[in-house]
Order: sequence, then C-alpha cells, then structure tokens
Amino acid sequence: MSKREIGRVETQYAILRRFISSSLISLHSDGFLGTDSAALISHLYFHIPFCHRICPYCSFYKHTPGGTDMGAFVAALLKELELHQQTIALQPRTLYFGGGTPTALSETHLAAFLEGLAHRLDLSQLEEFSVEANPKTIGPAKARLLRERGVTRISLGVQAWDEATLRLLGRDHSPREAEETFDELREAGIPHLNIDQMFSIPDLSLETWQAGLQKTVSLKPDHISCYNLTYEEDTEFLSKLRNRELDSSQDRDAEHFYGALDLLTSAGFEHYETSNYARPGHRSVHNQAYWRGADYLGLGPSAVTTHERSRWKNIPDTAGYIRAVNEGRVPATETEHLTEEQWLIERIALELRTAEGLPRERVAESLRLNLEHLIREGLMEEHEERLILTRAGKPLVDRIAEALLP
Repeated sequence: MSKREIGRVETQYAILRRFISSSLISLHSDGFLGTDSAALISHLYFHIPFCHRICPYCSFYKHTPGGTDMGAFVAALLKELELHQQTIALQPRTLYFGGGTPTALSETHLAAFLEGLAHRLDLSQLEEFSVEANPKTIGPAKARLLRERGVTRISLGVQAWDEATLRLLGRDHSPREAEETFDELREAGIPHLNIDQMFSIPDLSLETWQAGLQKTVSLKPDHISCYNLTYEEDTEFLSKLRNRELDSSQDRDAEHFYGALDLLTSAGFEHYETSNYARPGHRSVHNQAYWRGADYLGLGPSAVTTHERSRWKNIPDTAGYIRAVNEGRVPATETEHLTEEQWLIERIALELRTAEGLPRERVAESLRLNLEHLIREGLMEEHEERLILTRAGKPLVDRIAEALLP
C-alpha cells in the first residue's frame, strides 16, 4: 500500500507492512491482475515520482527528472487509466496527485495531463481534487492553472520554519519562500490549503517546534499534517542513524506530539487522525477513504491499488513503467488477495488512528483481556460500541493496535 496515500512519511504503518508485505506474489508476464469485476472505484491516486532534490529521509519511489521524457510520462499515465477502464468502472469522488513532487511537472505537461483526465473521466461527482506541492516548484501561474482545472486542495510540503532544520532535512526552500508560496496559493483561490510539518527531528527543540506551529497557525491554513520523523530503509537518514550521526528518542516523539496536539486543538483544529488536524469542514476526503477501507486505484510507477480485496503494485521504475504501458500491459509487478485476517489487521491499524475510533466488534473475544487492560490503563475508552484512544493513548497508537491484532 502506498503509505503516502494513507498518511505519508512515517512508519506507523509498519504494522501493515509486517503482516501483509510477505504475501505479495509475482504476476504473470502478461500483467493479468485476476479481477474483471465492474465494481465502482471512486478514489484515484496518481504517483508522479519526480523531485529536483532527493530528501534524505524519504523512502517513497522518486528520482530526479534526469532524461525522462515528461510528455511520454504524462501520456503513459493517461494510457494506464484507459487500460484500467476496460475492466474497472470509475466514478471519481476524489483525485490525488502525490509523489515525488507533482508540481515538478511544467505548466505545459500539467495542462496536458489535466485535460487528458477531463476527457477520460466523468468528473461530475468529484468532491475533492488534491495535489502535493513543494514551495520551489509552484508559483502564481501554476497555482492558477491548477485552480482553473478543478484542484480544490493543495498540500504544501513546508516541513519546518527554521533554516537549520530545513538544511538538515535537505529541503531546497527557505522559510520566506514557503510563506510566499502559501500566499500565492491562497490568492489563486485554492479552497483548501494544507501545510505539512515534521517533528522529533534531531536537534529540534520543543520551543522551536512550537514556534514553527505558531507560524503555521498564523497563516490560517485549513488543514495541518504533523509527521513524526521515522528512519526508513534505503534512506540516507537511516544510514546516519546507524552511524550515530543522528538520533531517535521516544521521549522527544511524545513531547513534540503533545506540543502539537495542545497548540493546534486550542487554535480550533480538530485532531481527526493521529497525524492530521483540520478546521471544521476541511478534513481530507481522500485520506479518510483510505482509513475507512474504501477501494482505490493507483496509477504511475510504484502506485498501489486495492480493489475488492485484491491489491497490486505497479513497477517502481519509471522507464519500465512507460515501456509496459506503451506495450498495452498493466504495469504491475506484484499482487495479493487480502485474507479476512489481513483485512481485519488493516482495519484495526487504521481505524484506531481516527477520531471516530474502532468498532468494538473488530477485536476478537480472545483479546478481551488485552482490551480491558488498555481501558483500565486509561489508554482507550469505549463509546457506543466504538473504541477511541484517550489523550494518553494517542501517541502509542501503533503499540495499542498491535495488542489488539488477531
């Protein structure tokens, strides 16, 4: 599953990887996915893997544009969409462009892509159209283009408001550039603006973290995502952690988590998912669909699809992806069918993260003692047959979920 699609940049979904990734199997060479159902899919994710600079903490499939033919890439995305439309009925309620950096595409290529989608999809039921952006790759003209073509939400990857933390994270923008970009997006009329920030970064004090949050609040965004820095495989940061050039701290994790929780809720934001805060009426419709277990179609290199409990992953190779699509093949390399147990594990791990909590019926009777212990310890409460994390339990969501897994 694309972790960017579900919540981005963190290992709270390690539970899912641990229990389901081992069951992936290779596809036949013809790319057959084993499903010909016409069941409707309403949530589409497009992975655009290009970044002008590779951040040292990011484990998502991405690369610099290099010699990639961007026109051919856009054409391949549209061709893949057409291939899926032969077997899957699509009626989008949400569209999401993630990456990578979707706004690394030029205005010309973005316009061609957006026009191509409008010609191929019935967008009459579209409720939300989200695009991730980097302050360095979007300006007034591109912002206006996105708004004119129906984009309703932009998630701006600010990550930090102090120069030292931005340098450590390998970000290529300054605090001033981030603020100017945010103002330009607001001026372009984007209805929902999200700011992404990261916490528990080495040498980031609680005072600096909260000052950054205050800066974010002062800009009056509609949504704020706060991600705990985690050390992922195949990243520069993990190598530095192992070499003791960087450190991790559970105490710092908790201190920064509560710093955000208290500051943002007092500023009027709903804490509606472990890493996400929104002003009333501005929750992410797309991400809520993932957390609730809705089917979704992922397009682009490395993107993942879940459809009728079948899941497949596209090849994480842009050149290979373009080649496969041009040959008329669905560009998938792995597939699995989720068992009842795997499905239940995902529901527990994801629903527990939300403000609505987890239906009591999801927890097996054999784990009743674990559940009673969690409630007795003040980590969870039961309201109308739903299990909801308390303030004390929220930063421990992964451990609590593990205690409730079958």
